[in-house]
Amino acid sequence: MKNILFPVLLLFISVQAFAQSKVGTIDSDFILSKMPELTKVQEDLKAYNAKLEADLKVKADDYQAKVKAYQEGVATMTEPMKKTKQEEIIALENDIAKFRQNGAQLVQLEQNKLLQPLYSKIGKALEEVAKAEGYTQVLTITSSGLAYVDPKFDLTKTVMTKLGIPVQ
Repeated sequence: MKNILFPVLLLFISVQAFAQSKVGTIDSDFILSKMPELTKVQEDLKAYNAKLEADLKVKADDYQAKVKAYQEGVATMTEPMKKTKQEEIIALENDIAKFRQNGAQLVQLEQNKLLQPLYSKIGKALEEVAKAEGYTQVLTITSSGLAYVDPKFDLTKTVMTKLGIPVQ
């Protein structure tokens, strides 16, 4: 009798706990792509990218000028002067290489900084919708996310409506 009673009791508790949970999903990247504020973020990111490219061009132009000056004056320079000029040129080469390496990381950091307020806005709207509709858990759908989700539990459109974004 004990062997049957324990599994039945465990099943009853599991069903009871599951019945009290309400799980939903959201595609925050889809919502983000429909937000009108994204245009401003993209423009700001493009401007930041242009600034980085301008900075790189200044460094490259400075490098070219130093190389040209070195080549034109190498015949009249003393050995210590040559060594100093070569070290300056090598330092500039290293600086340019490091700047190019860090460029992608700088752009990614700037993008994260600019998108953070939009994700916070989505999160706040999601929290309000989830509380109002009694959801205990909401999962984010991503390209590497869930294999199947019942569409009736997807809160994406409800959150978009809450944010005033047209739902199509």
